[in-house]
Amino acid sequence: MSERMTIKKWIWVWDFDKEERWLNSMAQQGWVLDRLGLCRYEFVRCEPGEYIVRLEMREHDAGYLSFMADTGAEYVGRMAKWIYFRRKAEFGPFDIFSDLDSRMAHLKKISWMLRLLGFANLLIGLANSLNPVVNMGWINLLAATLLMYALGRIEGKEEALEQDRLLME
Repeated sequence: MSERMTIKKWIWVWDFDKEERWLNSMAQQGWVLDRLGLCRYEFVRCEPGEYIVRLEMREHDAGYLSFMADTGAEYVGRMAKWIYFRRKAEFGPFDIFSDLDSRMAHLKKISWMLRLLGFANLLIGLANSLNPVVNMGWINLLAATLLMYALGRIEGKEEALEQDRLLME
């Protein structure tokens, strides 16, 4: 049986790029992501640098999973809308987002989801605050604040990519 390790770690949605870098640094140390759950990452021992790990926010799409398998990428798992892949480094570079436009489209998907959840929590929080029987509106208002903060962080990343585009032109 192969050696296993579990790490419990909270990572904010706006830090998905840091999460990916962390997962790849673990793979460089000889621990590749094998399973995941809420704030739980399970690793299995591998050769240092044997794998490259990528993640993406995406709806479930069996055709896309099949396409990724055809490129040599292994489906590791999903957490909410985030999907995780690993691929042996011997196959060469592994990038899900190959250009600036695909990176920006990915950030726009994340922004849309955060905006939707943020406004929903804002509305629910306001409705609950006006209801004298339910005094829990503050929870939704707090969630809305956090989601709007996350939206600002993601939109900051979008602006940085826009600046990169201008520099390249």
